[in-house]
Amino acid sequence: MGAIFSQLGHLFIRTIPTVILVFALFVILERIFFRPLRAVLKHREDSTVGALARAREQAAAAEAKAKEYDAAIQAARQELYRQREADRRKNLGQRDEALRRGREQAEALIHDGQAELAREVSRTKAELEAACQSLAEEISQNLLGADSPSGAGRRSQL
Repeated sequence: MGAIFSQLGHLFIRTIPTVILVFALFVILERIFFRPLRAVLKHREDSTVGALARAREQAAAAEAKAKEYDAAIQAARQELYRQREADRRKNLGQRDEALRRGREQAEALIHDGQAELAREVSRTKAELEAACQSLAEEISQNLLGADSPSGAGRRSQL
């Protein structure tokens, strides 16, 4: 067994330069390659996480702005609806007033027309009565005759 330990010791001594070279290579690679690579990866991760965080903040800000715009649009719509309703009521009032005036004018025209018609009826009645009187006298003269003495007496009675 002593020979085995002796061979192992001899192998260990022969591997020391290789172990030192591997360790030196590890240190060199760590300082020259892996450390800058880790720094770049960390910077990339920070940038990505930072960009994601900024994107989330910007999305939240955009969401808040969208809510503000929606609220402003809704307020503008409500104001527009209020204005339309006020205009509609105003126009309805004007229309009702115009209808009232039109009715009053129509009633006045009807009243004037009825008064004119009543005057015309009374005048026509007077003309008809006068015409009837003259026709009655003429008919009675024709029937009774103008020469007869009883016709003259009757004419005076009529």
